[in-house]
Parts: sequence; C-alpha cells; structure tokens
Amino acid sequence: MSTWQKISRQLLRLPLSLLVKTNSIPSDPVTDLELDLERPIVYILPFRSTTDLMTLRSSTQELGLPDPLSPLEIGDKQLARYVFVAKGPSIFGSSSDLPAESVELFTELLELHKQNPELNIQLVPASVLWGRKPGKEKETGPILRPLNGPKKFLAILAQGRDCLVRLSTPVSLRYMADNHGTDDAIAHKLARVAKIHFSRQQIAASGPRLPDRHELFKRLLASKAIEKVVTEEAKSRDVPVEKVRKEAIEMMEEIAANFSYSLIKHGDSFLGWLWNKLYQGLNIHNAQRVRRLAQDGHEIVYVPCHRSHMDYLLLSYVLYNEGLVPPHIAAGINLNFFPAGPIFRRGGAFFIRRSFRGDRLYSTVFREYLAELFAKGYSVEYFSEGGRSRTGRLLPAKTGMLS
Repeated sequence: MSTWQKISRQLLRLPLSLLVKTNSIPSDPVTDLELDLERPIVYILPFRSTTDLMTLRSSTQELGLPDPLSPLEIGDKQLARYVFVAKGPSIFGSSSDLPAESVELFTELLELHKQNPELNIQLVPASVLWGRKPGKEKETGPILRPLNGPKKFLAILAQGRDCLVRLSTPVSLRYMADNHGTDDAIAHKLARVAKIHFSRQQIAASGPRLPDRHELFKRLLASKAIEKVVTEEAKSRDVPVEKVRKEAIEMMEEIAANFSYSLIKHGDSFLGWLWNKLYQGLNIHNAQRVRRLAQDGHEIVYVPCHRSHMDYLLLSYVLYNEGLVPPHIAAGINLNFFPAGPIFRRGGAFFIRRSFRGDRLYSTVFREYLAELFAKGYSVEYFSEGGRSRTGRLLPAKTGMLS
C-alpha cells in the first residue's frame, strides 16, 4: 500500500463516519449468501474508489465479515482482499479497462488454486450505491457510471444517508480454476461478467430509467393496437379521429403512474417511523429469493392479499429496504382523489376503473400501458381479490388483471 493510500484512507475515515449511513443488503450475508467464514473471502468492486472501499469496510465490520483492507494470507503470501473491475473515474474522465493490478491479483489467485487443490476462495461482488434515483429515459450512457471526485463528494453530501451496500452470491474461484483455466484471459472474462452483474444490481435497486409522461403517451398512442381501436371508435361513433385520440390521452393521464424517487425516499423515513409506532417488528422471509430474481432480469409481479390499506405500503417499504425498487401498484380509481391520488401516483400507483366491460378504448389503453410497464422491466403489484377485504378474510380471486 502506498503512502498516499494510507493518508487518503485516514482522511476519509472521520467524514464518512459522520456523513454516511449504510444499508447493508443482505443483513445476514452468512445465511442468505451461504458464505463460509472458514474459507478465504475476496471482495470485487465495480470501480476503483477509496470512498467505496472505506464504505464497504464499515459495512463488513457491522456484518461480522472479513475486513477488505486486511491482507489475505495464503501460505507465505500476503495478497489484497479486494479487487476492482474498472479503473474508474477521475476529474479528466474514466476508464472501463481492468486495472493491471487486478489482472495480476486474479491471475495469482487462480494460479494458487492450481497449486493447491484444497484452496477455494470466495469472490464476493460488492457494490456501493449512493442514492437510487433511476434517472430519465432521455439520458444516454451506461446504467452504472462511476463518479469522479467532485461528483462523489456531492453524492455523499446529498445521498450519504441513503447509501446501499449490496453483497451478492459468492463466485467460487476453485470452480473457475477447475473449469476455465488460470490464464490472463480468465481474469478478463471474470471482469466482463462482473460488469454485467453490477449493472443488473443497479437496475434491481433503482429500476429502469423513467419516461417523460408526454413521451410515454405519444409512444402508446402510436401503438398499432391503440391506433386501430381509435380509428374503429371514430368510425363507429361518427366522430373525428382526433377527438378519440384526445379521449385516449385523457385515459392515459387517468391511469399512468408518475413515479418519484424523492417521494419514495422521504416516504421511507415516514413509514419507518409509523411502523415503529404501530408494530413491534417486521418479519421478512424469502427476500434473497426475490432479490435474485430481480437481479437475473426477471419482471416480477407481486400478488399480496388485501386485508387493509397497510398491505401495499408495507410491501413497498419492505422491498425498498431490501434493496429493491418498489413496484408499480394497480390501485382502484376510488383512491384517485386529492391529495391522496397525486401522492399514490408518485409512489408508483396506476389507477384502474372498477369495471370497463364493453369500453374497447379504455381496455386497449390500459392493456397497452400494462404491456409497456412489463416491456421496460418494471415490477408490478396487484391484488387478485380486486378490492380490500372488509372482514380480514381472503376474498375469492378475480381474473380482471389476469385476462
């Protein structure tokens, strides 16, 4: 370790301890990720960043995992316990190349596996996310982008209390060495796979980039299904096509969510306070399974029971705190009243009429909007009972959303 690295880490320790509050996912990595603390662990991070490394260190200390800054001792060798898959940012730009020291470490670790058949190092992907704002569709560039010094400083000031440290299922270097060899090419292959993995982690935590509502409506209006029904409706009712298009846009305005990261972030603080007042605790099961599905790129449909208005608030709160983006929620049109309607809409609710049998225009608009959500990769939540139970018992399922 260079003198500059030692100095920078010492200088960062105090401000990070004051400004940063980490949410470590999962909270029990030994159980959820099946980590074996008796076997060596090496952490892999997406970009070279001392700030991220120090934040990861704080998280691992809380979780009872090996310190990433402590040396990895194998035989008579002392090696780094962390590796970066890209050189990362600087004031003058960034590079996605695999750092030379990372190639050397990967190669040496794989070579050690070749020499020692009992060795099995666990390579644990670890990403540090400063805030989870998804951004807009019109933005260009990769989903996962490094932050240079000034941008990282601003991110810590603005999002330091909303820092997510995400650990993933470990990769066995024994498996890699036995099945793929130990040359330099394997190091680069590991880095490429890791980059894809980290991008999926980012999407799972923040969701796809959000569309501009008017651009979304234009895209929906241009779909073949809506174009067809607009033309047929105008002809059957003997009215101008433009009038039916306007009706379709009004329906889109009525239906579509207007997701807001700011509302989710501040709502999380309020709901955390509320649950502490109402409940003694929340027991969460199978979160790791859902995280894995989201990280693998699956579109997820949540189908909870609907015994009270707490159901959808609890589910969104739990998912957000488990490192996942809250879903878009199918809500009855009766909830679209001021001021609740705009708040729910910004929290991810999209509104649906209780009945639209025989209304071809509305059913087509709604179906195309729902298809757009799935096509873009948004998770969706709906209640199969159709409405809230007034008795506390489960109601028979209705097939409207399924049909």
